[in-house]
Amino acid sequence: MATDTVRMGVIGTGGMGSGHCSWMHETPEAELTCVCDIDPEVAQEASRKFGVPAFTSATDLLRSRLVDAVIIATPHYFHPPIAIEAFKRRIHVLSEKPIAVSVKAADKMIAAAEKSGCVFGVMYQMRALGRMQLAKKIVEEGRLGEIYRTSLVVGWYRSQAYYNSGGWRATWTGEGGGVLINQAPHFLDLFAWLGGLPVRLTGNTRTRIHDIEVEDEAFALLEYANGAHGYLYASTTEVPGHEQIEICGDRGKLMLQGSTIRVWENKQPIREHSREAKEMWGSPGSDEITLDIPAGQGKHQEITRNFCRAILYGEPLIAPGAEGIWAVELINALIMAGKTGKPVELPVNRARYERLLASLQATSAGKAKVEARRETDPHYVK
Repeated sequence: MATDTVRMGVIGTGGMGSGHCSWMHETPEAELTCVCDIDPEVAQEASRKFGVPAFTSATDLLRSRLVDAVIIATPHYFHPPIAIEAFKRRIHVLSEKPIAVSVKAADKMIAAAEKSGCVFGVMYQMRALGRMQLAKKIVEEGRLGEIYRTSLVVGWYRSQAYYNSGGWRATWTGEGGGVLINQAPHFLDLFAWLGGLPVRLTGNTRTRIHDIEVEDEAFALLEYANGAHGYLYASTTEVPGHEQIEICGDRGKLMLQGSTIRVWENKQPIREHSREAKEMWGSPGSDEITLDIPAGQGKHQEITRNFCRAILYGEPLIAPGAEGIWAVELINALIMAGKTGKPVELPVNRARYERLLASLQATSAGKAKVEARRETDPHYVK
């Protein structure tokens, strides 16, 4: 591109979309040039607030010639069709998480991006955290050795008022799932980014405390190609919140808990010690290592700036859109396991999941009680 600024449009200005508009000025490489929302009043309010033209149709925005790239912050089902239309017009796309509700839709989105040659990113800002960048480096360098075990626990909380705030929330037709597809994707992404995808999953989902038709709790046992195993848990029923990832290997262990990272290196590989040790009660031993954590706050702005720099200068993406399918694979596999009561192989069978999703959508009863609110999560508002 001849310019050093990317003209950005935000599609979907409720909740996170409004947040993206609010902090766009913090990204020197980006300029907010227009917004879009299907609700005319919301669109016009965003237009007045941010001083840019507003549209009520994503197609009209994409036709406007006002943008080089868009952030898609609509409900989940609309991410793929809007992205595919943008790619056809050679417009770059940064999608909010998850990139799609189903792996089949994600496949189409990724294929369209590859065909267009456009930059495709996903808003997994937690990858930009300094401790996450360090964790990825440690795993990639092989310092943990062959992975034996993984675990992910994400225990969060959401009130019934949260679920009542939108007719689309926590429904099969509006959202396509519950905690797995809304709250858990960031950690599902990190989990797969660090530990890889399993090849088989056995699990369950249930609705434990909320008046919703989708899951507020999910748990699974995982099997990996190398024989490693893992555990995954996610809920919106837990206080205080808890977030933990463990990656355990032959040469060491990595643990991410809350805002901390700890790493241990074994003095001798476990397999080697087990084979060679003469002592009955011996152990290879381990040392916790001192870590030099790089900068990186894990803000949305960091992903937006990296996305713009990828367009302008070819900078490698922190969160490539094509990698967004990893979380969708886990989401679909666990929902399928929960609904069928059977183990699920990964990659997920596309046709089988589409049939399951269609059956779940057919049972969706909608909501009797909706108290509409469009508010950005205060966790992201500083």
